[in-house]
Amino acid sequence: MLNQFIVVGRLVKEPEIKETESGRKLTNITLAVPRSYKNENGEYDTDFIDCTLWNGIAETTTEYCKKGDLIGVKGKIQTNTYETNEGEKKQKMEVVAEKVTFLSSRSQDHQKENDTIER
Repeated sequence: MLNQFIVVGRLVKEPEIKETESGRKLTNITLAVPRSYKNENGEYDTDFIDCTLWNGIAETTTEYCKKGDLIGVKGKIQTNTYETNEGEKKQKMEVVAEKVTFLSSRSQDHQKENDTIER
């Protein structure tokens, strides 16, 4: 069986680093990925893909990437089950990153264009 996912999109907000209780670094990002075809209104829809980055990948992405930057993420799809405050069970699908590639930056001072970070 194979679980591999590759996506290229723009960051919808500034990445923020967090730390788990065990001390691991974590960043959750969302990539905006426009579809390659128009809908019935003649407009391009956009999909929003949630990605989780751990440790070194999380730190480097948070340091060098800003909202609007174009990045590539290679990873695996993972489904998490959680319970809302109302006791309702929900599922969320996300990409757990194994590799992040910085493709372009909207800022001119971006030092790490076209760099790849792997776990």
